Parts: sequence; structure tokens; C-alpha cells
Amino acid sequence: MGNFTGTRGTCRPAPDGAEAVFVQSHSIYLLTLALTVALCGCSSGPPLVVPPPAGGFTNSSLKGQYVFSLTGIQGQNGAYSASIGSFTADGAGNITSGLADVLNLSSGQPASLTSITGGSYSIQANGRGKITLQSANGSLKLSLALQSASSGFVMETDLAAATSGTIHLQNPAQFSVTALGAPYVFELSGITFVPSSAAPISLIGQFTTNGAGTITGGVMDTNNGNLTPSGATAIAAGAYALDPSNGATFGRGTMTFGGYTFAFYIVDSTHTVLLEEDTLGGSAGDAFLQSGPVPTQDSEFKGSFVYLINGLSTRSTPGPIVIAARFTADGNGGLGSITLDQNNSGNYTHLSQASNASYSIDPAYSSSGRGTFTFINSGNTYSRVFYVISSTQAVVSDTTSGVNGNGPMTAQTSGPFALSALTGKFVFSWSGVFEGVNSTIPIQEDYIGQYTLSNSSSSNIAGVNDYVQIALSGNSLFTEVALGGTLSINGDGTANNLYKFVVAGSPSVTVNFQAYFANPSTVYMVTSDSTRTLAGVLSQQ
Repeated sequence: MGNFTGTRGTCRPAPDGAEAVFVQSHSIYLLTLALTVALCGCSSGPPLVVPPPAGGFTNSSLKGQYVFSLTGIQGQNGAYSASIGSFTADGAGNITSGLADVLNLSSGQPASLTSITGGSYSIQANGRGKITLQSANGSLKLSLALQSASSGFVMETDLAAATSGTIHLQNPAQFSVTALGAPYVFELSGITFVPSSAAPISLIGQFTTNGAGTITGGVMDTNNGNLTPSGATAIAAGAYALDPSNGATFGRGTMTFGGYTFAFYIVDSTHTVLLEEDTLGGSAGDAFLQSGPVPTQDSEFKGSFVYLINGLSTRSTPGPIVIAARFTADGNGGLGSITLDQNNSGNYTHLSQASNASYSIDPAYSSSGRGTFTFINSGNTYSRVFYVISSTQAVVSDTTSGVNGNGPMTAQTSGPFALSALTGKFVFSWSGVFEGVNSTIPIQEDYIGQYTLSNSSSSNIAGVNDYVQIALSGNSLFTEVALGGTLSINGDGTANNLYKFVVAGSPSVTVNFQAYFANPSTVYMVTSDSTRTLAGVLSQQ
């Protein structure tokens, strides 16, 4: 989010002319490690054509107050960057006001509070759009892909940074302390300061607010810069309050818990976004209302689940790691039907055999929805901790030795997932690292776009995307780039499936994803290519 502080990048041709959930661990990797890179592969075939925008979206689709959350890296130095805020769209292409908390760890300064004084936007029929948020320090330019009038993906396009994230329509009637009076599950990731360096951190857990400004307690799991999970740690009493100047207008407030201090913006009583603002480092994420039933014992947790983890590994192949997987919990502490796809710095592996697979709902914190699961494959132990948000949603963190990362976990609806049920219009966000060309420093990449899967027999994909590539040697932006591809269903579709996207360019590039369907509307993806380590989320419009 560098442009709110006046930072500018430079433009250069993309190294290959080609190409995220709130995912920022890849950007942390650029700050902490270097990686030997490899040449990418290119595809041939007839040129792709951007289809005419089709759909029912207009400028009036973006109307009201929206929370935004962006995470990534600065374009000039690779430092961690994050921002959260609120802006008001008038439904006619104008941004009338707003507020943002902006964190740039390279500045050595705490997060700054910035007023959004105006701006503009335009929305195409397919839900794609552009937003400019203006402040006294400059402007922030965003590409937008709306899933609906109430939510969508956003990506920074001003080349000051590679940041991406989400927007959500706010409910100003719930801008109050009393609106937050329940248990919430949170998921945060970012940077922690350890002696002599910065390192990644993952925090997930549950806290309870009392509707009167007190966080009465909770529990959290922290995976710190030493890649050493903390285990369950009780959260002592904390506090939260609305900003006396901006709370009633933009839903902004501050809270402290677990030794950390955060700014937050209220989406509504079920959802807030958070940004760490203290001397310990910087992290960002979400807190979601925990709604029953929350499992208190193993017998109350069962069914099939898919999850996506984005993070960093220091194991045999140091570097970025993305994991997409599924499992079935039997209600008796056992796990089955495990399948997992992992990309670690371009080293792709598929796992479909596991032993000693089990899970446990934590009896010490039974009301928190905390659980753990573990399994073994080829002598390697995989371990996770999760917190249940609802019967269909959870957050998960990797607690495997030498791995740091977290992400969403979603109950999987019953298969089979046939192509005939998966056609329609989708928006997407991809984020990660291109282990590119002629450089020992990988390139941060962010993509955002929209496509239509139009034919269940041929599985034709046609769409358009924007993407940004950020490297210490220069930055690149590509807009209105044609997108093609195919979807191949594996078996009944409940496990890993192949999404093959062709991104137009000179030359064009094929990007392969292994995809896990939570349901026909939500898909988690990990690249299976040797040149890219990307996490992806697809959402049906």
C-alpha cells in the first residue's frame, strides 16, 4: 500500500509476459530468503481473445461503505506491507470518503492513520473494475473482481507494492462496542521481529468479547519466527474500544489481547478485519463470529473438509509452501480419505496414502472449538491445529516442524462434483512467487480476474485478468489480459482436480493448479508447476 505514503515503482517488461484469502506468507519469504530460480515453460496455440464483459454489474453495484484489507510487499525493498480501512462508494463512480491504517515495516515507523479524501471507480458488466482511493499523500490504485455487491477480491496496481486482499460491504448500524459481544475465531499472519532479523508469524485462536469493551479470555496458537509452534496458550483478559473520532463513521477501533495491539474495522457483528500495530512486528487477518454448534468432543466433529495453507518452509527445500488438501473425520478421532497437494518452492508433490491419521478436539479448551490432527506419509509427520467457526467453516495452521502457515478450512458438500454442476461465472485471486528467469531473487506475483466455464462437455474457460509482478530489480503491471483454459475432474471430484489456465502474453504461459472443491462455489488451489508457487481461491459469482 505504498502509494498512500508516496512510494513509486518502476515498470519493465514481464520476464515471461505471463501472469490470493487473505494470503501473505510468500511476501514474507522475499524478505527473509533467496531462492535459485528456473526457466518457465510456455504454451502454443491460437491467440486468446478477451471476451466482451457480460453480466449484470454496473457502478451502482458498488454502493455503500466497504472494508478493505490488503497484504503483501513493498515494490522497492520487499518489506512487509499491510493495510486495512473503509471507503464509501456513492453508486455512481465516486469515492466520497474513507480511512485507512497503513503499515510499511521498511519505514521503521508504526502504522499510520490516513484519511481517504476522495477517488473514483468504474465497474464492468462482468464485475471487474478499477478503484482509485485518494489521500493527501497520493493515491492507491486497485483492480477489483466483484463476487457480488457485498464482497470481492482486490489487488494493488500502482506498482508501489504487490498487495492483494478483499473488500466487504459494511453495516454502519453495527459500528458499536455492543455489536461485538460474543466469541470470535481469528486468523492472522505476517512478520515478527526476532534477534537481528524479521521472520514469519502465524496466529490463530479464539477470544470472547463481552459487548462492553472487555475481552474476557480465550486461547491462541502461535507459530513464531523460529518455526516452533507454541501449542495452546490461554489469552488473558484484554480490551477493545471504538475510535472516538472515527468509530461511529468508519467502524474503526483498537483492541489488545495475547500481548498484541490491533486496529480493527467492523464489517458487521459477525466479521472484523485486524491489523497489528505494536513493536513486535506486523500481522493482519480476520476475526469471525463463532456460531454453534461448536464441537466439544471428538464425536461432534465429523464429515469431509478441505483446507488451504499458505506459508514458509525451512525444511529440506527452504522457501514458500502452499498446501491444499482434504480429509474425512469419522466422529471417533479417526481420519480417512486423505489427499494432499503441496508445492514447496516449485517442488510439487501429491499425497494420497496416510497412516496413523487421527484428530482430537482439545478437552482443555472444549468451548473454544480448538482441535488438532496429524498423519504420517513416507515417514514424514504432518500436523495441524484448527479452530471451528461454525459447522461449515474453520481456520487451520500448520504445526509441522519447520513449516509456518495458515489458511481457511471449509466443510465439503457431498460429491460427486460433475462438470455439469461447475459451469458458470467465477472470480479469482492468485498470489505467490514466480521462481522466474535469470535471477536469484524470486518475483512476487498477484493475479485477479473473472472467467466463465461455459460448457460442461468441453470445459472451456474464457475470461480476463490483471496481474502484477514485483521484484527488487523492477515491477510490472498487465491489465485486461485474456485468460483461457480447461477443468478436468478427477474421479468424483472430491479430491484434487486439474485446472489448467492459459494466460495470454508474448509468449503465453500455461499455469497448472490442483483444485479442491469445498462446494461448486468455493475452490482452493495450489500450483503443480515447477516455476510458480501460488495459492488460489475461486468464488462463483
